[in-house]
Amino acid sequence: MLTLLGISIFAIGLLLSIALHELGHMAPAKKFGVKVPQYMVGFGPTLWSRIKGETEYGIKAIPLGGYIRMIGMFPPNPKGVQDREHLGRMGLMIESAREEVLAEIAPEDEPRTFYRLSVPKKLTVMFGGPFMNLVIATILFTISLSVIGRPAVTTTVSEVVACVPTSANPNGIASTSGTCEGGVSTPATEIGLDAGDKLLTVNGTEISTWEDLGTALSDQAGNIVDVTYLTSSGETVTKTVEVAALETPVFTEAGEPTGEVTTRGFLGISPSFELVQSPVSEVPGFMATVTTSSIAALMEFPARVFGLAGDLFTEAPRDPEGPVSVVGIGRISGQIASSEEVPTIYKAGDLVTLLASVNLFLFVFNMVPVLPLDGGHIAGALYEGARRQIARVRRKPLPGPVDTAKMLPVAYAMSLVLLAMSAIVILADIIKPIVF
Repeated sequence: MLTLLGISIFAIGLLLSIALHELGHMAPAKKFGVKVPQYMVGFGPTLWSRIKGETEYGIKAIPLGGYIRMIGMFPPNPKGVQDREHLGRMGLMIESAREEVLAEIAPEDEPRTFYRLSVPKKLTVMFGGPFMNLVIATILFTISLSVIGRPAVTTTVSEVVACVPTSANPNGIASTSGTCEGGVSTPATEIGLDAGDKLLTVNGTEISTWEDLGTALSDQAGNIVDVTYLTSSGETVTKTVEVAALETPVFTEAGEPTGEVTTRGFLGISPSFELVQSPVSEVPGFMATVTTSSIAALMEFPARVFGLAGDLFTEAPRDPEGPVSVVGIGRISGQIASSEEVPTIYKAGDLVTLLASVNLFLFVFNMVPVLPLDGGHIAGALYEGARRQIARVRRKPLPGPVDTAKMLPVAYAMSLVLLAMSAIVILADIIKPIVF
């Protein structure tokens, strides 16, 4: 039930994100007078639609995107009507698509075509969709970081380890009689520390963070120290105890064991976690870091998908850092919601962060300057503006709209690549899902 709730919450959030993305395109388009016959969320068969004014609003069966249909996305061929007998396969494809687009333009709607917009207006319309994803991501990250907060280690005790860990008792568990057979009790047990108590000082060193405790105990093994803590009932207690010695393996910076061991001071407590709200001023920096990671992931995406396709036919485990489809993200959201050990507020934070990350990735992805993505249309508009500026400087006649129809072969090829990669990742999420 909780799994289904998590998937439903993510699905609704994703559909709203798609709807707002398309609204980001449609609102300025209508503001500038462009005729918009369709506004659709999803692809495939139409599940529901309603006509309001001159626009059909609807929801389609496959929630993997959406679109608005603006008239006149391609301008007439600047060379006029082409002789089809002398056109190659690509030329025929381009002219067929152009004729299909131009056929829906009624004479009275000619001034309302997209290609007649000025360059700044074209940029506003095409950037409006990705910009909405950026706004959504900013709002959701602000909620996640500054309203809900992120889990942080505190100096409050969550659990007291009963016995100093040994090779025979690595977890430090006391026997059924409550004694440490073959071992010794931890200092925390001896001084009466309990869950909910908060450390204040160790040997005169103030314990403000969990790292402070490690620093204070690192070279105190076998020494007598004073431990001051605040009990859950509000009483401040100071007790003297001998710090236990604990042998721990030494690891390299890459996390590989070196085979050596070191001895450090050991008190015998585990920290608790609390949600800590970050200042709103930290949100932009956090988003910049996530954006950088998203760009790096996007550049590696084709290679990772290729590797994932090979892994489908092997026993190799799925890379948890690898590409994930909407199906996989929905499964992850279900796992988050179904975890019984995690407090509800933590789950809410994880789901909000997940949806925020998806929107930020959609912003980055849609800005790739290749058709059929929004970035391809933005690149075309920028090229058109550059041509006109050069013509003004050279005092030449201003050129007409950029003929984006010529980029259709690239758009079709890109669409096929995206469909193929999406199919591979979706298949992987079904037969070899990532499990946390």
